[in-house]
Amino acid sequence: MVVQRYRLPRGVGGGALAVTASLVAAAVTGCAAPDEPAPAPDPAGTVRGAADALVRAGTSKASTAMEMASGGTRVTIRGEGGYDFRRRTGHLRVVLPTDASGASAHRPITELLTPGALYMKNRGAGVPADKWVRVDTTTLDDGNLVTGGATDPGAAAELLRGAREVTYVGETELAGVKVRHYRGVTDIAAAAKVAAPQLRGALTAAAKGFSTHAVPFEAYLDGDGRLRKVRHRFTFSNQGRTVSVSSTTLLYGFGTRVLVTLPHGRDIYAGKVEV
Repeated sequence: MVVQRYRLPRGVGGGALAVTASLVAAAVTGCAAPDEPAPAPDPAGTVRGAADALVRAGTSKASTAMEMASGGTRVTIRGEGGYDFRRRTGHLRVVLPTDASGASAHRPITELLTPGALYMKNRGAGVPADKWVRVDTTTLDDGNLVTGGATDPGAAAELLRGAREVTYVGETELAGVKVRHYRGVTDIAAAAKVAAPQLRGALTAAAKGFSTHAVPFEAYLDGDGRLRKVRHRFTFSNQGRTVSVSSTTLLYGFGTRVLVTLPHGRDIYAGKVEV
């Protein structure tokens, strides 16, 4: 399978892996409509608050794309599903890259995202088709930021709590919605310290596993401060080679019902699986 060549090893790196000003602006530009976001006076603070805005929103649909580049070769893994930002649970249908002939290299993987654990079906050689694989994300050297082929939408938002060096790029439109575009760098360790309790363990593991805590990002927020799109660029060392991973998360359809039903214990594969 093509994607297995780029599967992360144990160790992601190193050892083995942002009232007065607003009033003035309003006087000059006039009152903006609710769906027309105005530049925020504190870019870093605004981006850091995106995770809280998503909790207020409750749920959304989600699309993910993870592009890995190593040795001049690029592969892209895509996912579709939904996420509950209050319960920190979600589901994704992850599609792996096609092979050289254009055929599917693997059946789509079903992923269930929960605090501290990732459940995967159709994942791993030798795993029966009717069985699930359960992975403790707090034991992964990347905290499941890249291992599952998609960054947990909740973790993608919580990572922004460590945002710094944030600049406001400007207003643009995303899927018919006016959004504010921000660019900056987030710190995994800083984000882990202030992350929601349910995701703190996984981000703490990532802070220990990555050789560098600085993660460049591009974030797009709507008029309610909700994160609509975020792209993180992770870099780490893999067997002496530098690997670059670009993880993009799109959020839309806020308020959509998101139902996650965990598998019974008897349906979880008990054998060893390489993640």
